[in-house]
Amino acid sequence: MKHLPLNPELFSSNRRRFVERLAPRSIAIFLSADEYPANGDALHPFRQNSDLYWLCGIQQEDSMVILFPDNPDPKYREVLVLVRPNELKEKWDGKRLRREEATAISGISSIVWLDSLEGLLQGWIHAADNIYLDSNENDRRGPFFETRDYRYIAELQRRYPLHRFERAARILGELRAVKTPFEIEVTRQAIAITANTFERVCRFVKPGVMEYEIEAEIVHSFLSQRASGEAYSSIIASGDRARTLHYVSNNAECKDGELLLLDFGAAYGGYNADLSRTIPVNGKFTARQAEVYNACLHLHNYAKSLLKPGISILDYTDKVGEEATKQFVQIGLLSESDVKNEDADNRAYRKYLYHGISHHLGLDVHDLGTRSGPLLEGMLLTVEPGIYIEEEGMGIRIENNIWITKDGNVDLFDGIPITVEEIEAAMRG
Repeated sequence: MKHLPLNPELFSSNRRRFVERLAPRSIAIFLSADEYPANGDALHPFRQNSDLYWLCGIQQEDSMVILFPDNPDPKYREVLVLVRPNELKEKWDGKRLRREEATAISGISSIVWLDSLEGLLQGWIHAADNIYLDSNENDRRGPFFETRDYRYIAELQRRYPLHRFERAARILGELRAVKTPFEIEVTRQAIAITANTFERVCRFVKPGVMEYEIEAEIVHSFLSQRASGEAYSSIIASGDRARTLHYVSNNAECKDGELLLLDFGAAYGGYNADLSRTIPVNGKFTARQAEVYNACLHLHNYAKSLLKPGISILDYTDKVGEEATKQFVQIGLLSESDVKNEDADNRAYRKYLYHGISHHLGLDVHDLGTRSGPLLEGMLLTVEPGIYIEEEGMGIRIENNIWITKDGNVDLFDGIPITVEEIEAAMRG
């Protein structure tokens, strides 16, 4: 790992939160993610199962976490399963975790090697009535793909048909959405790296620079600050390309007079930052660019003011849509007639703002969390309104990360350049 050691209490507290939600006489089993083959004998870079990482902080493949709070043998009430280190394999693929190293990361003292698990696990399951297994229940998941979790579910149901099987994902979805102070502390590191990188990029951008050169600066800055890399593929979109929400080609020249939409974030300790800013390539907004940018900033600040415990994302989005309508009339994008005659199912403002305003953030950039239920204290969300004008070849998005607290919210990106004047000053260096 590139990052500094994390406080193992982050993961211990997560396990305690989860175990408190289990029914009596229950065992919960979590698996690491699959390794995916690439061409030849190569593998795609390994990305740990977020649920397993949330419970133990282990990034190594072929790992498991087993939680059985009613285990008759107290030694095995929480267990971390690892691949036994193999000297020959380590010569090829690198060092694997030793017991004491894994305990220092996870806070789990009982380490079982994978090749000796089978005999132990059968006895534990026989002593349990309920088996909690994990599955990918993120509402943003794409088409179904049979991962290791689903294969394991089918196998245990075949072997233990008379046990009661329960969904761990239902519990994890609620728990992971509410961040502990330990999680926010790590997220702040990812955000600090991202903020430093943005200010570096402001000094780097000028007419003639290529989008991929900016991307290279971002990655270099991330790695030099101990990030594990990008939280997601960076969007470096100049000119009209900024209207493509997930533009990742990053292969065009940034030209004088254009705006440059930047959407990037660092990954640190498993947690992610997610920042968007729009800056003038030549360092100076035109009057029209500033007008549209300030309308977007107004929406950003308005949306941020609404994020408090109790509101739902659906109601929140509707309120932001009402304010966007007013702003778009003011800057000449919509007429009063457009608004009066709009389709209730396709509001007029959606022509210029065609994505959601917020999503949950955490171990996954689009993290687990409710869309229809009330937002809760401790949730972490993005705020990212945008304005995209085809007729003017312009796209603007402004995004910060907001932690909801009992008394309102905390902007974790507070203090980095966001106004027209602050961005122009940052680009002057």
